[in-house]
Amino acid sequence: MTKTMKAWWVGRPGSISTHPLEQGSKVVPTPDEGELLVKVNVCGVCRTDLHLAEGDLPPRHSRIVPGHEAVGIVVESGTGRFEAGDRVGIAWLGGTCGACSYCQRGAENLCSKPIFTGWDRDGGFAEMMTVREDFAYAIPPHFSDEEAAPLLCSGIIGYRALKRAALPPGGRLGIYGFGGSAHLTAQIAIHSGASVFVMTRSGKAQVLARSLGAEYVGGAFDAPPVKLDSAILFAPVGELVPVAMRALDRGGTLAVAGIHLSDIPSISYADELFYEKQVRSVTANTRADGTELLALAADMPLIPTTTAYPFAAADQALDDLANDRITGAAVLRIP
Repeated sequence: MTKTMKAWWVGRPGSISTHPLEQGSKVVPTPDEGELLVKVNVCGVCRTDLHLAEGDLPPRHSRIVPGHEAVGIVVESGTGRFEAGDRVGIAWLGGTCGACSYCQRGAENLCSKPIFTGWDRDGGFAEMMTVREDFAYAIPPHFSDEEAAPLLCSGIIGYRALKRAALPPGGRLGIYGFGGSAHLTAQIAIHSGASVFVMTRSGKAQVLARSLGAEYVGGAFDAPPVKLDSAILFAPVGELVPVAMRALDRGGTLAVAGIHLSDIPSISYADELFYEKQVRSVTANTRADGTELLALAADMPLIPTTTAYPFAAADQALDDLANDRITGAAVLRIP
């Protein structure tokens, strides 16, 4: 008899107010050679899932299941790296070709034929999912399932964005937008000895930023009281790029962390780019980024702020995310 599972998938992409996610039953996936079958316990809700549901990221397949911050238990193992009963994490990067020039030089995040969880292959908004064993992560025992889930994308991407921002030791870091990824990145930066300056429109996020030790907290378009050595843009708002560039000191770097960004307005060379300022994008992550982040998170320890939703409320979680009603990171509890 064919086994089925509960799942959410993208029906017709559109504004989250049109309820583009649909809930129903899907056949339990069969793992290929070298893959794990995982019983999902929780899955983080990421802004990328929102972009997928609304069509900013066109779905790669019909009825694609979102979710790329999944934590669960191995049901069927692959080549022996993990065994049945092990707890694993499943992240955004789900596969690479290993043969292109980017993979060969160690930049697998730029792979010419990547596979992404919850975009190319079904993700964690479901009771069961598969993952290539070599792209699964061991979860440090320090973290509960709900704490671990946002580390698998929000944490990893924030960590890579921080590296791309080239923050000098003890430097001043600006953070624009303060959601799931930013509140983790701020903790890492402060742990390293940096001063953090947060610009966000959300009042609740401002409160969280202050509680985590931000030196300055202001509105999204406000100018910080001092020039910044580095900045990271987490909000998917292109209008904030010139704002952040004006806030940078000479030689400063802005890292743009989102997979989707609205159009960037024209930039004044003299006011926003001169004096060797740089703007860099952040594209996915390498597995090394994930391994490093999880080790660092356990050592600090990193403390995720989460809001849990029942599985039946996945569409509500995305609606709350779209309307800035979530402080920290949202997670789904899978039945």
